[in-house]
Amino acid sequence: MSAYVLPVVLQLLGLGVIVVEIFVPSFGLLAALAAGMLLYSLYLVFTTISVNIGLVFVGVDIFVIPVVLVMAFNALGASSWSLHKTLSRHDGVASQSPDLAAWVGQTGVAVTNLRPSGTVMIGDNRLDAVTDGEYVDAGTPVKVTLVSGNRMVVEKIE
Repeated sequence: MSAYVLPVVLQLLGLGVIVVEIFVPSFGLLAALAAGMLLYSLYLVFTTISVNIGLVFVGVDIFVIPVVLVMAFNALGASSWSLHKTLSRHDGVASQSPDLAAWVGQTGVAVTNLRPSGTVMIGDNRLDAVTDGEYVDAGTPVKVTLVSGNRMVVEKIE
């Protein structure tokens, strides 16, 4: 019975070190330590107990190690060590400026050549804009057709 104690303790310590590696990154040092413990445990079982018991240990490891990994990563996601802050409009974060949507349908003049990006003047405002790939000369009248995120798309007015 005492021949089983050291391999089982090494297996449990190896699993514990795997969990610690997930929470405390060590650039693989703890993972190497855990692998060494698990492999030495298997070596002890195969050489001192029996091959059949060694195969049982390997089978248990094949099942238990992925389960421990999944549980540890789930625990990491639920712990205070992970980022729980989400960015939302309620907190004042917006991926698009609310006033950009008001530019759709407005007309102006291309200040620079749009090839396909450049600057347009709409009213008294100089704005960055792009076309859908067509070249527009400076001084050409343009109309805003789409605002997506912070991207303003214009087309020349014929």
